[in-house]
Amino acid sequence: MASRVSVVAAVLGCITLAVSVSVSVPGAAAATSRPAAPVVRVDQIGYPTSGTKVAYLMSGSGLGGTTFSVRDATGTSVYAGVVGSSSGSWNKKYGFVYPLTFSSVSSAGTYRIVVSGPVTVDSPSFAIGPASTLWHQALSNSLSFYQDERDGPDYIPSTLRTAPAHLNDEHAMTYATPKVDANGNFTGDLSPLGTTIDASGGWWDAGDYLKFVETTSYTVALLGVGARSFPAQMGATAGSADVMDEVAFGVQWLEKMWDDSTRTLYYQVGIGGGNASTVSDHDIWRLPQADDTYGGSSPADRYIRNRPVFEAGPAGAPVSPNLAGRLAADFGLCAQLFSSTDPTFASGCLRDGEDVYALADTSPTGHLLTTVPYDFYPETQWRDDMELGATELAAAVGPGTQQTAYLQQAARWASGYLASPDQDSLNLYDVGGLAHYELARLIVATGATGATGLAVTVAQLVGQLHTQIQQAASVGAGTPFAFGYPWSSSDTVSHGAGLSIMASEYDALTGSTTFSAQAQGWMDNILGTNPWGASFIIGDGSTFPDCPQHQVANLAGSTDGASPVLAGAAVEGPTAHASKGLVSGMIACPGGKGKAADPYAQFNGHGAVYKDNVQSYSTNEPAIDLTAATPLAMAWLSSSGS
Repeated sequence: MASRVSVVAAVLGCITLAVSVSVSVPGAAAATSRPAAPVVRVDQIGYPTSGTKVAYLMSGSGLGGTTFSVRDATGTSVYAGVVGSSSGSWNKKYGFVYPLTFSSVSSAGTYRIVVSGPVTVDSPSFAIGPASTLWHQALSNSLSFYQDERDGPDYIPSTLRTAPAHLNDEHAMTYATPKVDANGNFTGDLSPLGTTIDASGGWWDAGDYLKFVETTSYTVALLGVGARSFPAQMGATAGSADVMDEVAFGVQWLEKMWDDSTRTLYYQVGIGGGNASTVSDHDIWRLPQADDTYGGSSPADRYIRNRPVFEAGPAGAPVSPNLAGRLAADFGLCAQLFSSTDPTFASGCLRDGEDVYALADTSPTGHLLTTVPYDFYPETQWRDDMELGATELAAAVGPGTQQTAYLQQAARWASGYLASPDQDSLNLYDVGGLAHYELARLIVATGATGATGLAVTVAQLVGQLHTQIQQAASVGAGTPFAFGYPWSSSDTVSHGAGLSIMASEYDALTGSTTFSAQAQGWMDNILGTNPWGASFIIGDGSTFPDCPQHQVANLAGSTDGASPVLAGAAVEGPTAHASKGLVSGMIACPGGKGKAADPYAQFNGHGAVYKDNVQSYSTNEPAIDLTAATPLAMAWLSSSGS
């Protein structure tokens, strides 16, 4: 349940997935004297009618030269192919991985792949359909996740949510940032500032109930760009996938955390680590509605009942540029999205965005301000946030000298980012992959491509995207499943979706399909074409995290994949280790001890592990920032093909 620490890659930037007819346990290896039973990995949402379609065959013995077929719902073969060369070894059990390409299958329908060899292997069924409709249910699921994450009085009733939560946040005391030890615990007591604010609303961060400007501002930025750029997929005409209300909900909480009248920023609600005499959020396991009266009058539980709000600095003080830039972007997007439907809201957003941007500390020293403790979210890059903020403000203010000034500033921050060695692909810690696209797009849209005074050109921004995507593609080319980010690094799911977004952005800016296969393939990896044969987005596909580290999902949902589940939530995904640790009140995952409790263990390899267990926050905790890239990536794919 602890918040996450990202490991930036050296590069910039119940199993049911496959069954052998001779094996009764899904995906299980054969007896130790025999090679591991082969399995087939597919994108469990499916594939668009046009474009590249790739599945993977994993085997403990060589199967090159055998045949495979794609069969429709009636069992009729619509395509036959030959298993080619192995793309490499995954682990000791699975020494052979074979890509199976079937891109010529283009008729809409339900299919499965059958490999005919020493043992016949079936894949799970999957869809082929128009891109414009293929992703709609998954996009709707993403929206439902944010609705389930809502805090405060304006919750949305569902099978998982039956009551409002943290109503005491409406009158929350503000505090100075405490000093914390290496474990995130503070000594002594917190220092109240004597001012209460309304900090209610917003989304809680992950499987815990903390609320951060750091992660909320990132989430609003990606959802806001999606709603504006893809109205039919995520915006006003998207039906059950319309995120406009959630964008407004997120912005409204950020406006509470930014007091424009005093120029004061508050950046966090709640504590993840307490002290020797204080209970913190991460110490207990409960439904969120329990907190307002938790522990009665017990002093030890006072910060559960009445959560502290931490102030970034005195009124009018400079604001850490990562938060200032990203907040400016959120408020600028708000102004763009609601200018016609709610001009008063939009006008207030624009004012807030310009004011917080103007207070950015552009010569920061020491750690950037993210959360307390900093190690929860140790962001180091900030020029990307300032670039995005200036760009969205430029789009919001419209033509004129003010827009030109913001474009010039955005270009200056982009130039500084390009010269910085501290770069990553699109994720919580680096929004350069979004900022560059948004800036290039606006330069072209405003006709400023030949303008003097811009520190970067569209060609340089496009070139930066190309460099990062090409490097990710090179990483994928050296691994059996062609994933563009090392599976043993942290936040693999969010990085994969971020790379897919960047690939789609590049193709849109260049009017090409240069990286369309990668844009699709990296989402395929997230949704099932991976060694573990799992979709890492709950509710998307046939095999997904059943027992995530998420209190509401664990206490009010199922632990075996049956309804209700926390649909749409993206988990951490595979990483270098699976964490463990019980909190009193956790509902144990089914399966008992040993291999039965960890059916994915046999598929771990290349230094990466995945464990579907409530104890494993490092692999199996959902979060608002982890999920934010997946709907935007799906919207791009939905809008870009047939």
